[in-house]
Amino acid sequence: MEAVAEGLWGLADYHEKTGEIGKAIKCLEAICQSRVSFLPIIEAKTRLHVATLLLRHTHNLNHAKAHLERAQLILNSLPSCFELKCRAYSLLSHCYNVLGSIPHQKQILYKALQLASTVPPDVSVHLWSCNFNSQLANALVIEGDYQSSLTALESGYLSASQIGYPELQMFFTSSILHVHLMQWGDQTLVEQSVGRCDDVWKTIHPDRRANCLGLFFYNELLHVFYRLSICDYKNASQHLDQLDNAVKADSQKMREVQQLTNELNALNQSLSRSDLPSRERSALIARQAQLRERIGNMTMSSSVGKETSESAFLGTIRQVWEDKIVMAPAPMNGEWLPKSAVYALVDLMVVIFGRPKGNFKECENRIQSGMNIIKEELVKLGITDGVREVDLQHSAIRMAGVYLTLLMQFLENKVAVELTRSEFVEAQEALAQMKNWFTRFPTILQACESIIEMLRGQYAHSVGCYSEAAFHYVEAAKRTESKSMQVMCQAYAAVSCFCIGDAESSSLALDLIGPINEMRDSSIGVREEASILFANGLLLMKQQDLHEARNRLAKGLQIAHNHMGNLQLVSQYLTILGNLALALHDTGQAREILRSSLTLAKKLSDVPTQIWVLSVLSVLYRQLGEKGSEMENDEYRSRKLDDLQKRLADAQSSIQHIELIEKAKIEVLQYHELDKRAIAGQAMRVNLDIPESVGLSTPMPIQSSSRLVDLDIGRRGKRKL
Repeated sequence: MEAVAEGLWGLADYHEKTGEIGKAIKCLEAICQSRVSFLPIIEAKTRLHVATLLLRHTHNLNHAKAHLERAQLILNSLPSCFELKCRAYSLLSHCYNVLGSIPHQKQILYKALQLASTVPPDVSVHLWSCNFNSQLANALVIEGDYQSSLTALESGYLSASQIGYPELQMFFTSSILHVHLMQWGDQTLVEQSVGRCDDVWKTIHPDRRANCLGLFFYNELLHVFYRLSICDYKNASQHLDQLDNAVKADSQKMREVQQLTNELNALNQSLSRSDLPSRERSALIARQAQLRERIGNMTMSSSVGKETSESAFLGTIRQVWEDKIVMAPAPMNGEWLPKSAVYALVDLMVVIFGRPKGNFKECENRIQSGMNIIKEELVKLGITDGVREVDLQHSAIRMAGVYLTLLMQFLENKVAVELTRSEFVEAQEALAQMKNWFTRFPTILQACESIIEMLRGQYAHSVGCYSEAAFHYVEAAKRTESKSMQVMCQAYAAVSCFCIGDAESSSLALDLIGPINEMRDSSIGVREEASILFANGLLLMKQQDLHEARNRLAKGLQIAHNHMGNLQLVSQYLTILGNLALALHDTGQAREILRSSLTLAKKLSDVPTQIWVLSVLSVLYRQLGEKGSEMENDEYRSRKLDDLQKRLADAQSSIQHIELIEKAKIEVLQYHELDKRAIAGQAMRVNLDIPESVGLSTPMPIQSSSRLVDLDIGRRGKRKL
């Protein structure tokens, strides 16, 4: 019977190579379903092969799981077969993960680690230990057990160290940093983890680093996340430049590979001709060999290690080279995100870094680039117009979550850019798209609900609907567990209440400011501190304590300038400080401050802030008796007011305007609870939670003591491995 199995295996290989996966599976299942018994090891190998094909080429996860569970039972009864047992455990763990069955996944991985501990430690055993600890760490993060996840990753790092494999050590060190960024308990531990990554990276020989593209992207992006989280824009820019250059170089290489592949395909077509002269055939065969060698060298240089034929036969799921950035060798499941997602993420980082500086043209290009990448990938996953999350295959949910989360981040930043430059209709459109995606995928995008509410508040405040703005900010604070987000939204709501101006609203603003002052501790970052200082400054101005208000606002300005690099925020801080200087009869300082503010507002095309500055300048010129300057200033202000009123009229004439500002929650369809739980199990893992979400508001031309400013929010939530 062994010869029969060999024959069916060979036939299955042939069908697989020709792309006839269904026929390949039928050949293999003929062995499993035979009335005549095969040797247990033959059946186990066959079932592993069937499961691999099902996972790689179909959405039939339950069928694959059944084959893997049966193969595991068979292998458990055999005394040896360590490699096959490990492959069965690894594939079954992956299958449970895709199905969202995390308790079963952990149980399998603990058994796998127990098996690895019972055999003499060699390179293969240590590699499998790395595999299982990596998957276990991911499963533990999904459940929010960060400390146990760190323990598993440290065990993986120890195994990698024992076989002297610096690339694997780097993989685990970076993953440890990732967990610390998710947890963000003790900043000292985060800083130590960053330094550890730098030290381990240096141990990899420079020639070998060139072949570690996946590790490079992973490590550099984590460094960018960290630097943005602590508002260290100077050092973040260095890492971001390296990432951007690497993406451009890799894209160029991919284009060259595609050109060579096209040439090779055309050459193969020519070689298929039976009437080809022998001399020409020889020349084409020589060229064919050259092309294959060049393509092989270019593609393998992007991988860490090479798969063995057995690994390719039974190992973890593989995508085509163009879509994969490998971070670790077989048998590791060493991919963080597909290459297209990494490309989009780098575009997103460029946007997040450039937007506060007013680099809107570059931001616009990158937003379009990133969204084009994402929409192409969503179509591949079957997500087209009208598709909702309950329509998704289980195997597509995780990657759908990754790309949808990135898409929402791009749209969020687009709303910010458009509000900054007073393009209210464009902001409406982007925010309406966010609402649409959320209503179609409410469980996968559940973390975005508070962001959408916050942006609705930003939009409402920008168009002068302060009561509605305060409502949405308060709703946003209710819909998040992030302390940072709660602080920011309550500060925003307080400022909107100040803008309403009546006694009841001012009292409500005071009620909102009190709790956020009590929430100030070591977990509050500079963005949150800037928002608290701004809200307190407004409160003190209302209470006519102008000197203390100036002290608070000056401190906030220092934070905005030195740490946040946000030009709009600096401009608005300067404007209110200029107004304070004028109220305190320091006309020289007021003139200097207001001119600086106006310069920044013009650079950003921030029309409301320009009008605000011009209004204060008119008061200044009137006090100084500079009639000519006052008339010239008022004329320019009048033109800007006309411009703003036209923009507002265009925005208010849209039906989307009413839907965005109305004091109502976003309505989503209620799905069957079983479907919702299944999707939630997948969605938990895909919240990328990029540092520095948007918190942008462009205010209306009202009294200069009541302004809502651009305060960027840094969300520290559960980032997923």
